[in-house]
Amino acid sequence: MSNNRQAAASSQWRAPVVFAVIFVLFVLEGTTRNALFSGSWNSALGILNMGLISAVMALGVNLQWGYAGLFNAGVVGFLAIGGVAPVLIATKPVEGAWAAGGWRLIAAFIVAIGAIFLATQIWKRLPKPWNRLGVLGLLVLGFVLYRGLFDPAVIAIEANNSASAGNIGGLGLPVLLSWPVGALFAAAAAWGVGKVALGLRSDYLAIATLGIGEIIVAVMRNEEWLARGVKNMSGIPRPVPYEIDLQADPSFVAKAASFGMDPAVASGIWVKLLYAGLLSAVLLLLILLTQLALKSPWGRMMHAIRDNETAAEAMGKDVTRRHLQIFVIGSAIIGLAGAMMITQDGLMSPGGYAPLRYTFLIWVMVIVGGSGNNWGAVLGAILIWFLWIKAEIWGPELMAALTALLPEGGVRAHLMASAPHMRFIAMGLVLLLVLRFSPRGLVPEK
Repeated sequence: MSNNRQAAASSQWRAPVVFAVIFVLFVLEGTTRNALFSGSWNSALGILNMGLISAVMALGVNLQWGYAGLFNAGVVGFLAIGGVAPVLIATKPVEGAWAAGGWRLIAAFIVAIGAIFLATQIWKRLPKPWNRLGVLGLLVLGFVLYRGLFDPAVIAIEANNSASAGNIGGLGLPVLLSWPVGALFAAAAAWGVGKVALGLRSDYLAIATLGIGEIIVAVMRNEEWLARGVKNMSGIPRPVPYEIDLQADPSFVAKAASFGMDPAVASGIWVKLLYAGLLSAVLLLLILLTQLALKSPWGRMMHAIRDNETAAEAMGKDVTRRHLQIFVIGSAIIGLAGAMMITQDGLMSPGGYAPLRYTFLIWVMVIVGGSGNNWGAVLGAILIWFLWIKAEIWGPELMAALTALLPEGGVRAHLMASAPHMRFIAMGLVLLLVLRFSPRGLVPEK
């Protein structure tokens, strides 16, 4: 009994300790200038903002894995789908794109959705084997009609002002509207994936989601009509002022001077502070909602399914349906993070969606923080992101110290050249240490 009380007491203090460590690291980054820290609040706030977005991603994965035991290895795909929303919602319409092929594009999608809907009805209503023949014939006909509308529309859109556009453009709506739309995009994709893959065993589900995530990213890279593909798309609107506009504002310049700050530095810090406030508000709202869901009868049911699917099915629970619910909700949160990230960067670059960064690293955040614990996932995300960024700087310093006694050139030169890539080794080492000494994470589930 005493051991249990000691374990509970130590677990209670873990979250404040991890938070204190993160706070100290960011203060050192902002105030201390040496070989390990930049001494720049611009740098510290930039790391913090991306850490907050990573925390939203980690929350989505934690819902799927920590609440329901679903292993989603295609995080990068749902993140990429969410990132399309700011392009389609907030950017200005491309002149001539809709006239060139926009309406034919919509007609093609209507045909595709209609064919799938009719195929499901035929499958349900016709007897065997006529239902199989009917579905096959309808899908073939639908595919031919779809491609007949889609291909000419895409060619016309990509040929329209191809040097600077070549895409369908956006609606010119407020950029914050794109955040919930990004969540809806990812949720719709997750519903389609879940209907196919959630009946699979856990290891097959991981393989399926991994492949689907890569397919989604590949489509985004090649479909230039959507978001310019590998040509990238810059100038995406953002919900905070631009630094150059602040620097041209006399009142802001006077305010910065009153604090003894250069306007260029002050504008960067102010913009990042605004982003930090906005991202923190979204993150805290998500934590509140997920905590309420966790403590509700629905959350207890999800934990029961996670711990013993057979017993839950024996109690009359529809396990597959509940898995689909949590998979869609978690993916929607990941899609929200994807839209937030594109809004902050102002750049859509499909080539930058690397599984190592946007799947593996997110899983490391959840596992290190503590799967099943929302606060653990958030704190783990911010801590791991800080270490991921700083490892590229700390690696050469550590390698220089370790190889100080070696002669110049040869092995020492090779080690020093590869030192910036030590972040991969560092993340693996952190993961191994946490799994060895705290298998349930730094802030484990109660």
